[in-house]
Amino acid sequence: MHILFKGGRVLDPSRSLDRPADLLVERGVIAAVEPRLDPPENALVIDAAGKVIVPGFVDLHAHLREPGFEAKETIASGSAAAAAGGITSLACMPNTVPPIDCAAVAELVR
Repeated sequence: MHILFKGGRVLDPSRSLDRPADLLVERGVIAAVEPRLDPPENALVIDAAGKVIVPGFVDLHAHLREPGFEAKETIASGSAAAAAGGITSLACMPNTVPPIDCAAVAELVR
């Protein structure tokens, strides 16, 4: 599947990129970032005017509460909420009961 984001502000500090552009994604991979791109056949075109297109964000201080406090939040519910907010990577805090202090519990969380 091809997705073309048209007219957004593409911002990627790791590549010193901060400019209005079109961004083409092919099979889940960024294929092109250019001032103006024509959509490939059968592409989903998204109007990104007035929007900022950035790499996924990383949350280095997530409280997923599992194991031990699943009534407050689970790994699944916390991960879903993060993804809905543009977070693509989480580092969860080890302040659970029981603590995340052995390979088996770390593997459960992973």
